[in-house]
Amino acid sequence: MTRLLAGIEPARPLSYEEHLDVHGVMPRLEGPAIVDLADRAGILGRGGAGFPMARKLAAVASRRGAKVVVANGVESEPMSAKDGVLLSRAPHLVLDGVNAAAAAVGARQAIICLSGDALAAQAAVHAAIRERERRDRVNVRVATVPSHYLAGEETALVQHLNGGPLKPMFVPPRPFERGVGRRPTLIQNVETLADLALAVRHGPRWFRELGRSSAPGTMLVTVSGALRRLGVIEVPGGTPLDELLARAGGLVQPLGSIIIGGYFGAWLSADVALGLALDNDELRRHGAALGAGVVVVMPESACGVAELARVVSWLAAQSARQCGPCANGLPAIAGALGRIASGHAEPGEREQILRWAGLVRGRGACNHPDGAVRLLTSAIRTLDEDLRDHERHGPCEACGRPPVLITPESEAIAA
Repeated sequence: MTRLLAGIEPARPLSYEEHLDVHGVMPRLEGPAIVDLADRAGILGRGGAGFPMARKLAAVASRRGAKVVVANGVESEPMSAKDGVLLSRAPHLVLDGVNAAAAAVGARQAIICLSGDALAAQAAVHAAIRERERRDRVNVRVATVPSHYLAGEETALVQHLNGGPLKPMFVPPRPFERGVGRRPTLIQNVETLADLALAVRHGPRWFRELGRSSAPGTMLVTVSGALRRLGVIEVPGGTPLDELLARAGGLVQPLGSIIIGGYFGAWLSADVALGLALDNDELRRHGAALGAGVVVVMPESACGVAELARVVSWLAAQSARQCGPCANGLPAIAGALGRIASGHAEPGEREQILRWAGLVRGRGACNHPDGAVRLLTSAIRTLDEDLRDHERHGPCEACGRPPVLITPESEAIAA
Protein backbone atom coordinates (compact mmCIF):
# COMPACT_ATOMS: atom_id res chain seq x y z
CA MET A 1 0.00 0.00 0.00
CA THR A 2 1.44 3.37 -0.99
CA ARG A 3 0.90 6.56 0.94
CA LEU A 4 3.80 8.88 0.18
CA LEU A 5 3.86 7.80 -3.46
CA ALA A 6 0.10 7.42 -3.85
CA GLY A 7 -1.20 8.47 -7.25
CA ILE A 8 2.16 9.65 -8.60
CA GLU A 9 2.80 9.80 -12.33
CA PRO A 10 5.90 8.10 -13.78
CA ALA A 11 7.36 11.10 -15.61
CA ARG A 12 5.95 14.29 -14.09
CA PRO A 13 4.89 15.84 -10.78
CA LEU A 14 1.29 15.87 -9.63
CA SER A 15 -0.39 19.24 -10.07
CA TYR A 16 -2.04 20.88 -7.06
CA GLU A 17 -5.50 19.78 -8.17
CA GLU A 18 -4.31 16.21 -8.80
CA HIS A 19 -2.64 16.23 -5.40
CA LEU A 20 -5.92 17.25 -3.74
CA ASP A 21 -7.77 14.52 -5.65
CA VAL A 22 -5.38 11.94 -4.19
CA HIS A 23 -4.92 13.25 -0.64
CA GLY A 24 -7.82 15.62 0.04
CA VAL A 25 -7.77 19.08 1.56
CA MET A 26 -5.20 19.75 4.30
CA PRO A 27 -6.88 20.73 7.59
CA ARG A 28 -5.54 23.75 9.45
CA LEU A 29 -4.53 22.87 12.99
CA GLU A 30 -2.93 25.06 15.63
CA GLY A 31 0.70 24.61 16.68
CA PRO A 32 0.34 22.61 19.92
CA ALA A 33 -2.16 20.25 18.28
CA ILE A 34 0.32 19.48 15.49
CA VAL A 35 3.15 18.80 17.94
CA ASP A 36 0.89 16.46 19.92
CA LEU A 37 -0.26 14.73 16.73
CA ALA A 38 3.33 14.13 15.59
CA ASP A 39 4.12 12.66 18.98
CA ARG A 40 1.13 10.29 19.01
CA ALA A 41 1.82 9.25 15.41
CA GLY A 42 5.43 8.46 16.33
CA ILE A 43 6.88 10.21 13.26
CA LEU A 44 10.63 9.59 13.01
CA GLY A 45 13.20 11.57 11.04
CA ARG A 46 13.94 10.06 7.63
CA GLY A 47 17.13 11.98 6.91
CA GLY A 48 19.40 9.56 8.71
CA ALA A 49 19.23 9.95 12.48
CA GLY A 50 15.69 8.65 13.06
CA PHE A 51 15.09 11.30 15.75
CA PRO A 52 11.46 11.77 16.91
CA MET A 53 9.94 14.67 15.00
CA ALA A 54 7.75 15.85 17.88
CA ARG A 55 10.79 16.55 20.05
CA LYS A 56 12.33 18.76 17.38
CA LEU A 57 9.03 20.58 16.82
CA ALA A 58 8.61 21.20 20.54
CA ALA A 59 12.18 22.43 20.94
CA VAL A 60 11.79 25.09 18.23
CA ALA A 61 8.25 26.01 19.30
CA SER A 62 9.49 26.76 22.81
CA ARG A 63 11.87 29.47 21.61
CA ARG A 64 10.91 33.11 21.38
CA GLY A 65 10.96 35.32 18.31
CA ALA A 66 10.77 34.62 14.59
CA LYS A 67 11.41 31.01 13.52
CA VAL A 68 12.53 29.31 10.30
CA VAL A 69 11.70 25.88 8.84
CA VAL A 70 14.29 24.20 6.62
CA ALA A 71 13.24 21.22 4.47
CA ASN A 72 16.37 19.30 3.55
CA GLY A 73 16.04 17.57 0.19
CA VAL A 74 19.70 17.74 -0.84
CA GLU A 75 20.03 13.93 -0.61
CA SER A 76 23.75 13.89 0.06
CA GLU A 77 23.83 10.08 0.45
CA PRO A 78 25.01 8.82 -2.98
CA MET A 79 23.07 5.55 -2.80
CA SER A 80 19.76 7.26 -2.01
CA ALA A 81 17.19 8.45 -4.57
CA LYS A 82 14.06 8.70 -2.40
CA ASP A 83 14.05 12.46 -1.79
CA GLY A 84 14.50 13.18 -5.48
CA VAL A 85 11.58 10.92 -6.35
CA LEU A 86 9.35 12.47 -3.70
CA LEU A 87 10.19 16.07 -4.66
CA SER A 88 9.95 15.54 -8.41
CA ARG A 89 6.68 13.53 -8.26
CA ALA A 90 4.82 14.69 -5.12
CA PRO A 91 6.12 18.18 -4.28
CA HIS A 92 2.78 19.34 -2.87
CA LEU A 93 2.87 16.67 -0.18
CA VAL A 94 6.23 18.04 0.98
CA LEU A 95 4.90 21.62 0.86
CA ASP A 96 1.89 20.54 2.93
CA GLY A 97 4.33 19.20 5.51
CA VAL A 98 6.35 22.42 5.41
CA ASN A 99 3.19 24.41 6.15
CA ALA A 100 2.19 22.09 8.99
CA ALA A 101 5.67 22.24 10.54
CA ALA A 102 5.70 26.03 10.24
CA ALA A 103 2.34 26.20 12.02
CA ALA A 104 3.64 23.85 14.72
CA VAL A 105 6.67 25.99 15.59
CA GLY A 106 5.26 29.42 14.74
CA ALA A 107 7.39 30.11 11.66
CA ARG A 108 6.54 32.44 8.80
CA GLN A 109 9.57 31.60 6.66
CA ALA A 110 10.60 28.26 5.12
CA ILE A 111 13.48 27.17 2.91
CA ILE A 112 13.54 24.03 0.76
CA CYS A 113 17.15 22.97 0.18
CA LEU A 114 17.89 21.09 -3.03
CA SER A 115 21.06 19.86 -4.66
CA GLY A 116 22.33 22.16 -7.40
CA ASP A 117 22.23 19.31 -9.91
CA ALA A 118 18.72 18.04 -8.97
CA LEU A 119 17.09 19.77 -11.93
CA ALA A 120 13.87 17.74 -11.98
CA ALA A 121 13.26 18.36 -8.27
CA GLN A 122 14.02 22.06 -8.66
CA ALA A 123 11.57 22.44 -11.55
CA ALA A 124 8.82 20.53 -9.73
CA VAL A 125 9.20 22.44 -6.46
CA HIS A 126 9.34 25.87 -8.13
CA ALA A 127 6.21 25.03 -10.14
CA ALA A 128 4.41 23.77 -7.02
CA ILE A 129 5.26 26.94 -5.09
CA ARG A 130 3.83 29.05 -7.92
CA GLU A 131 0.64 26.97 -7.93
CA ARG A 132 0.16 27.59 -4.22
CA GLU A 133 0.72 31.36 -4.20
CA ARG A 134 -1.58 33.10 -1.70
CA ARG A 135 -2.83 29.71 -0.45
CA ASP A 136 -0.10 29.02 2.12
CA ARG A 137 0.51 30.66 5.47
CA VAL A 138 4.28 30.47 5.15
CA ASN A 139 6.67 32.14 2.70
CA VAL A 140 8.66 29.39 0.96
CA ARG A 141 11.83 29.82 -1.05
CA VAL A 142 14.25 27.34 -2.65
CA ALA A 143 17.98 27.29 -1.92
CA THR A 144 20.43 25.21 -3.94
CA VAL A 145 23.22 23.52 -2.03
CA PRO A 146 26.43 21.84 -3.27
CA SER A 147 26.20 18.08 -3.70
CA HIS A 148 28.45 17.30 -0.76
CA TYR A 149 28.05 14.64 1.91
CA LEU A 150 28.17 17.31 4.62
CA ALA A 151 24.91 18.81 3.30
CA GLY A 152 23.21 16.23 5.51
CA GLU A 153 24.82 17.74 8.62
CA GLU A 154 22.48 20.32 10.19
CA THR A 155 25.02 22.88 11.35
CA ALA A 156 26.89 22.75 8.02
CA LEU A 157 23.62 23.39 6.20
CA VAL A 158 22.82 26.33 8.50
CA GLN A 159 26.24 27.84 7.96
CA HIS A 160 25.83 27.56 4.19
CA LEU A 161 22.37 29.18 4.30
CA ASN A 162 23.89 31.99 6.36
CA GLY A 163 26.41 32.69 3.61
CA GLY A 164 29.32 30.68 5.00
CA PRO A 165 31.09 27.49 3.88
CA LEU A 166 29.36 24.11 3.95
CA LYS A 167 31.20 23.03 7.09
CA PRO A 168 29.91 21.89 10.49
CA MET A 169 29.86 24.44 13.28
CA PHE A 170 30.88 23.72 16.84
CA VAL A 171 27.83 23.51 19.13
CA PRO A 172 26.16 24.88 21.19
CA PRO A 173 24.20 26.80 20.08
CA ARG A 174 22.30 24.23 18.07
CA PRO A 175 20.05 25.15 15.14
CA PHE A 176 16.88 24.99 17.27
CA GLU A 177 18.46 27.70 19.45
CA ARG A 178 20.11 29.85 16.80
CA GLY A 179 20.14 28.79 13.17
CA VAL A 180 19.33 30.50 9.88
CA GLY A 181 19.58 34.27 10.31
CA ARG A 182 20.34 33.60 14.01
CA ARG A 183 16.71 32.51 14.43
CA PRO A 184 15.47 29.26 16.01
CA THR A 185 15.41 26.80 13.10
CA LEU A 186 13.65 23.50 12.51
CA ILE A 187 15.52 21.26 10.05
CA GLN A 188 13.70 18.19 8.74
CA ASN A 189 14.15 15.82 5.84
CA VAL A 190 11.52 16.21 3.12
CA GLU A 191 10.17 12.67 3.63
CA THR A 192 9.65 13.42 7.33
CA LEU A 193 7.65 16.51 6.38
CA ALA A 194 5.55 14.49 3.92
CA ASP A 195 4.81 12.04 6.75
CA LEU A 196 3.61 14.95 8.86
CA ALA A 197 1.29 16.06 6.05
CA LEU A 198 -0.29 12.60 5.94
CA ALA A 199 -0.63 12.37 9.72
CA VAL A 200 -2.29 15.80 9.94
CA ARG A 201 -4.80 14.75 7.25
CA HIS A 202 -5.68 11.34 8.61
CA GLY A 203 -4.67 11.31 12.27
CA PRO A 204 -2.14 9.36 14.35
CA ARG A 205 -4.25 6.19 14.57
CA TRP A 206 -4.44 5.94 10.77
CA PHE A 207 -0.71 6.68 10.50
CA ARG A 208 0.10 3.75 12.81
CA GLU A 209 -2.12 1.29 10.97
CA LEU A 210 0.92 0.38 8.88
CA GLY A 211 4.34 -0.43 10.28
CA ARG A 212 5.45 -1.51 13.74
CA SER A 213 4.93 0.34 17.01
CA SER A 214 8.66 1.16 16.95
CA ALA A 215 8.64 1.94 13.21
CA PRO A 216 5.20 3.39 12.42
CA GLY A 217 3.91 4.40 9.01
CA THR A 218 5.57 3.67 5.70
CA MET A 219 9.05 4.53 4.49
CA LEU A 220 10.81 5.05 1.19
CA VAL A 221 13.71 2.68 0.57
CA THR A 222 16.24 2.97 -2.25
CA VAL A 223 17.32 -0.52 -3.33
CA SER A 224 20.25 -1.25 -5.61
CA GLY A 225 22.81 -3.90 -6.45
CA ALA A 226 22.06 -7.49 -7.47
CA LEU A 227 18.28 -7.04 -7.72
CA ARG A 228 15.84 -7.31 -10.58
CA ARG A 229 14.13 -3.93 -9.96
CA LEU A 230 16.24 -1.02 -8.74
CA GLY A 231 15.01 2.30 -7.41
CA VAL A 232 12.64 3.56 -4.72
CA ILE A 233 10.09 1.32 -3.01
CA GLU A 234 7.56 2.33 -0.35
CA VAL A 235 7.09 -0.27 2.39
CA PRO A 236 5.66 -0.33 5.93
CA GLY A 237 8.17 0.36 8.69
CA GLY A 238 9.56 -2.87 10.10
CA THR A 239 9.25 -4.77 6.81
CA PRO A 240 11.54 -7.85 6.90
CA LEU A 241 14.53 -7.43 4.64
CA ASP A 242 13.88 -10.62 2.72
CA GLU A 243 10.36 -9.34 1.97
CA LEU A 244 11.82 -6.05 0.68
CA LEU A 245 14.12 -7.96 -1.68
CA ALA A 246 11.16 -9.97 -2.93
CA ARG A 247 9.31 -6.68 -3.60
CA ALA A 248 12.33 -5.66 -5.69
CA GLY A 249 11.92 -8.73 -7.88
CA GLY A 250 14.49 -10.91 -6.15
CA LEU A 251 18.15 -11.54 -6.92
CA VAL A 252 19.70 -11.52 -10.38
CA GLN A 253 23.13 -12.67 -9.13
CA PRO A 254 24.33 -14.81 -6.23
CA LEU A 255 24.24 -12.80 -2.99
CA GLY A 256 27.46 -11.71 -1.32
CA SER A 257 26.65 -9.23 1.49
CA ILE A 258 24.22 -6.40 2.26
CA ILE A 259 24.73 -2.75 3.19
CA ILE A 260 21.93 -1.19 5.24
CA GLY A 261 21.78 2.58 5.81
CA GLY A 262 24.18 3.79 3.13
CA TYR A 263 27.70 5.07 3.70
CA PHE A 264 27.04 5.82 7.37
CA GLY A 265 25.34 2.45 7.75
CA ALA A 266 26.56 -1.09 8.27
CA TRP A 267 28.01 -3.73 5.96
CA LEU A 268 26.52 -7.05 7.05
CA SER A 269 26.87 -10.66 6.00
CA ALA A 270 23.88 -12.02 4.11
CA ASP A 271 22.96 -14.56 6.79
CA VAL A 272 22.76 -11.80 9.44
CA ALA A 273 21.05 -9.16 7.29
CA LEU A 274 18.33 -11.40 5.84
CA GLY A 275 17.05 -12.14 9.33
CA LEU A 276 16.52 -8.45 10.13
CA ALA A 277 13.70 -5.96 9.58
CA LEU A 278 13.67 -2.27 8.63
CA ASP A 279 13.36 -1.11 12.23
CA ASN A 280 16.06 0.88 14.01
CA ASP A 281 15.36 -0.84 17.33
CA GLU A 282 16.13 -4.20 15.74
CA LEU A 283 18.97 -3.02 13.51
CA ARG A 284 20.74 -1.26 16.38
CA ARG A 285 21.44 -4.61 18.05
CA HIS A 286 23.59 -5.47 15.03
CA GLY A 287 25.36 -2.12 14.80
CA ALA A 288 23.15 -0.99 11.91
CA ALA A 289 20.54 1.72 11.31
CA LEU A 290 18.08 2.70 8.58
CA GLY A 291 19.89 5.95 7.84
CA ALA A 292 18.33 7.52 4.76
CA GLY A 293 16.58 4.26 3.84
CA VAL A 294 19.26 2.63 1.70
CA VAL A 295 19.69 -1.10 1.03
CA VAL A 296 22.49 -2.26 -1.27
CA VAL A 297 22.64 -5.93 -2.20
CA MET A 298 26.28 -6.67 -2.99
CA PRO A 299 26.68 -9.50 -5.50
CA GLU A 300 29.08 -12.31 -4.74
CA SER A 301 31.00 -11.35 -7.90
CA ALA A 302 31.96 -7.89 -6.53
CA CYS A 303 35.18 -7.28 -4.64
CA GLY A 304 34.07 -5.88 -1.30
CA VAL A 305 37.62 -4.84 -0.42
CA ALA A 306 38.02 -2.68 -3.51
CA GLU A 307 34.52 -1.23 -3.05
CA LEU A 308 35.19 -0.42 0.61
CA ALA A 309 38.56 1.19 -0.13
CA ARG A 310 37.02 3.44 -2.78
CA VAL A 311 34.08 4.53 -0.61
CA VAL A 312 36.20 5.26 2.46
CA SER A 313 38.59 7.27 0.30
CA TRP A 314 35.61 9.27 -0.99
CA LEU A 315 34.27 9.81 2.54
CA ALA A 316 37.68 11.07 3.64
CA ALA A 317 37.68 13.56 0.77
CA GLN A 318 34.14 14.69 1.66
CA SER A 319 35.05 15.71 5.20
CA ALA A 320 35.45 19.30 6.37
CA ARG A 321 39.05 18.58 7.51
CA GLN A 322 38.69 21.05 10.33
CA CYS A 323 39.49 18.71 13.21
CA GLY A 324 41.92 15.85 13.77
CA PRO A 325 39.73 12.80 13.00
CA CYS A 326 38.86 14.15 9.54
CA ALA A 327 42.12 15.96 8.75
CA ASN A 328 44.36 13.06 9.74
CA GLY A 329 42.44 9.95 10.81
CA LEU A 330 40.18 9.29 7.81
CA PRO A 331 42.90 9.96 5.19
CA ALA A 332 45.28 7.60 7.03
CA ILE A 333 42.61 4.88 7.16
CA ALA A 334 41.75 5.40 3.49
CA GLY A 335 45.42 5.16 2.53
CA ALA A 336 45.89 1.90 4.42
CA LEU A 337 42.75 0.39 2.87
CA GLY A 338 43.98 1.43 -0.56
CA ARG A 339 47.27 -0.33 0.03
CA ILE A 340 45.46 -3.53 1.08
CA ALA A 341 43.18 -3.42 -1.96
CA SER A 342 46.08 -2.81 -4.36
CA GLY A 343 48.33 -5.47 -2.88
CA HIS A 344 50.84 -3.09 -1.30
CA ALA A 345 49.90 -3.66 2.33
CA GLU A 346 52.55 -3.55 4.99
CA PRO A 347 52.57 -6.13 7.83
CA GLY A 348 49.84 -5.38 10.40
CA GLU A 349 48.00 -2.89 8.16
CA ARG A 350 44.56 -4.31 8.99
CA GLU A 351 45.20 -4.10 12.74
CA GLN A 352 46.48 -0.54 12.31
CA ILE A 353 43.22 0.43 10.58
CA LEU A 354 41.19 -0.91 13.50
CA ARG A 355 43.39 0.97 15.99
CA TRP A 356 42.99 4.23 14.06
CA ALA A 357 39.24 3.68 13.82
CA GLY A 358 39.06 3.48 17.62
CA LEU A 359 40.98 6.76 17.91
CA VAL A 360 38.73 8.54 15.40
CA ARG A 361 35.38 7.44 16.84
CA GLY A 362 33.61 10.03 18.99
CA ARG A 363 36.25 12.73 18.64
CA GLY A 364 35.06 14.79 15.68
CA ALA A 365 33.20 18.10 15.67
CA CYS A 366 30.35 16.34 13.83
CA ASN A 367 29.23 12.78 13.08
CA HIS A 368 31.11 12.45 9.78
CA PRO A 369 34.06 10.42 11.13
CA ASP A 370 31.75 8.31 13.31
CA GLY A 371 29.58 7.41 10.32
CA ALA A 372 32.58 6.49 8.19
CA VAL A 373 34.02 4.34 10.98
CA ARG A 374 30.68 2.57 11.46
CA LEU A 375 30.69 1.42 7.85
CA LEU A 376 34.40 0.59 8.01
CA THR A 377 34.36 -1.56 11.13
CA SER A 378 31.24 -3.47 10.09
CA ALA A 379 32.82 -4.13 6.69
CA ILE A 380 36.04 -5.36 8.26
CA ARG A 381 34.06 -7.90 10.29
CA THR A 382 32.06 -9.02 7.26
CA LEU A 383 34.93 -9.00 4.75
CA ASP A 384 37.62 -10.26 7.12
CA GLU A 385 38.65 -13.25 4.99
CA ASP A 386 38.77 -11.17 1.81
CA LEU A 387 40.89 -8.50 3.50
CA ARG A 388 43.37 -11.10 4.68
CA ASP A 389 43.53 -12.61 1.18
CA HIS A 390 44.29 -9.18 -0.31
CA GLU A 391 46.98 -8.60 2.30
CA ARG A 392 48.64 -11.90 1.43
CA HIS A 393 48.05 -12.19 -2.32
CA GLY A 394 47.20 -8.74 -3.68
CA PRO A 395 44.24 -7.75 -5.89
CA CYS A 396 41.70 -10.37 -6.88
CA GLU A 397 40.10 -10.87 -10.28
CA ALA A 398 36.97 -9.02 -9.17
CA CYS A 399 38.88 -5.82 -8.34
CA GLY A 400 38.69 -4.66 -11.94
CA ARG A 401 34.94 -5.13 -12.34
CA PRO A 402 32.56 -2.14 -12.62
CA PRO A 403 31.72 -0.68 -9.19
CA VAL A 404 28.45 -1.35 -7.42
CA LEU A 405 28.74 1.50 -4.93
CA ILE A 406 28.32 5.04 -6.24
CA THR A 407 30.86 7.80 -5.70
CA PRO A 408 30.76 11.18 -7.48
CA GLU A 409 32.60 9.92 -10.53
CA SER A 410 29.98 7.16 -10.99
CA GLU A 411 26.61 7.49 -12.69
CA ALA A 412 23.63 8.49 -10.59
CA ILE A 413 21.24 5.80 -9.37
CA ALA A 414 18.17 5.14 -11.51
CA ALA A 415 14.97 6.25 -9.78
